[in-house]
Amino acid sequence: MTWAALTGFLLLTGMAAYVQTLTGFAFGLITMGGVGLTGLISLPDAAMLVSVLALVNATQMLLKGWREVDWRKFALAQLGSWPCLFIGFHLLGWLAESRADLLRLILGCVIILSSLQLAGRPESLRQPSGPASFLFFGGVGGLMSGMFSAGGPPLVYHFYRQPMSLVVVRETLVAIFALNSLFRTGLVVATDQIPPVSTLSGLFAIPAVMVGTHLARRYPPPISRAVMRRVVFALLFLSGVSLGAPAVIHLTGL
Repeated sequence: MTWAALTGFLLLTGMAAYVQTLTGFAFGLITMGGVGLTGLISLPDAAMLVSVLALVNATQMLLKGWREVDWRKFALAQLGSWPCLFIGFHLLGWLAESRADLLRLILGCVIILSSLQLAGRPESLRQPSGPASFLFFGGVGGLMSGMFSAGGPPLVYHFYRQPMSLVVVRETLVAIFALNSLFRTGLVVATDQIPPVSTLSGLFAIPAVMVGTHLARRYPPPISRAVMRRVVFALLFLSGVSLGAPAVIHLTGL
């Protein structure tokens, strides 16, 4: 990774950590979207770095918030997540080798759908959902985590509808993302897909992630939560369209 690419990656991940800390998700989406648009590194290598960096962000958040985690719902989501994460991880490798444009299109669609979800406000439920629903949404999140290290949207949608306090929702989600990131990183090591040293220089972004997390906690932006959601929606939607449109043109021969 060149110095220019590394600098861009540091800025990108720092901003993503800032947004993640404020919203509860979007670190993987913003980072993977930025990498897909700029071509700083390959998507599989970026997903591996995002897993490690997301783990740093989550650990930093959980140092104070781990007592708020709803461990029962956490366990249900993990049971559904891990098998699908394994599938998504290997699906990413296959697409990256033989279907690069299709991979970019899928990533673009995931980002667009996630941005549309963020723009809406899920209706709160009066009664907690059953165990099967946590298994299902955990599975969808696991598939997205395996492919793009971005399993937040389906889990965020489901958890924020539950009759739970916002603090418990946020910390439970962060705990799920942390363990998924750890599992995915373990898969990279176990399958001997560790990126070259030049790409691993992206781990210098760890201080940037820590700084972004700290700044979000200490100095949140002077705007309402609704405005923040609109800003993130616009950012994600435009990056998703920018990723998906060229892939569609190339695949259809237009």
